[in-house]
Amino acid sequence: MNLELTGRVAVVTGGTSGIGFSTVGRLLDEGASVAFCARDAERVATVEEQFAQTAGTRVLGVVADVLDPAALARFAATVEQRFGRTDVLVHNAGKSRMAGFDALSDADWTEELELKFFGLLRPTRAFLPLLKKSDAASMVYVSSLLAKQPESRLISTSAARAGALNLAKSLSVDFAPAIRVNSILLGVIDTGQWERRYHERLAAGETLTRETYISELAADRGIPLGRIGRPEEVSAAIAFLSSPLCGFMTGTVIEISGGFSRYV
Repeated sequence: MNLELTGRVAVVTGGTSGIGFSTVGRLLDEGASVAFCARDAERVATVEEQFAQTAGTRVLGVVADVLDPAALARFAATVEQRFGRTDVLVHNAGKSRMAGFDALSDADWTEELELKFFGLLRPTRAFLPLLKKSDAASMVYVSSLLAKQPESRLISTSAARAGALNLAKSLSVDFAPAIRVNSILLGVIDTGQWERRYHERLAAGETLTRETYISELAADRGIPLGRIGRPEEVSAAIAFLSSPLCGFMTGTVIEISGGFSRYV
């Protein structure tokens, strides 16, 4: 399917690993030019060089933290200088905080709420002027199933995700009809955080293969499809929502969880 993204310009936050990395690659494959950011300068340079081997100047990596307004302003200015426009903004940067209520301080709560809310608001503010100039502007907010199905062991992330999902819905109304805003809720996806937790178990002395670890994870979560998701399955949905073909979709929430959710 031709998603009509050739010639478009997309921006992806958190683009150096996992879903962000896959999204950069998918959008480049669809013919778009893609600018991505992350905090690790070495990683940004490595990923940019990797994609540039096939995409050439259509890819741009910039060091920026989604909580740093000055860095995001420089990021937007760099994108405008290189590509002259922005049609798509993918909010992907973020992480989960594994902790129950008793283990969380006020500082922990503040940090989590700031990341989830301002990690969405500040990139939006930085790129809003460019998005408003597009004739097919789209924002995609990558969130978690926790926003609708909270877990006590991830209580702060669940609460913050719920509020930010509400915010994304509000933005879809505020920005209409100029900019579409849609959200994706993820279940368990095979990204860096699960790789880290696997190696933590190995470091603790456990002996298990990664395949066994993944199978146990899917069984523990009760995922009906019997496995966890792959980053490329998420990036395909992001590309679809970014496409002008979805011009009548805004305020929509798409779940990618292997059937894990229990709500209707």
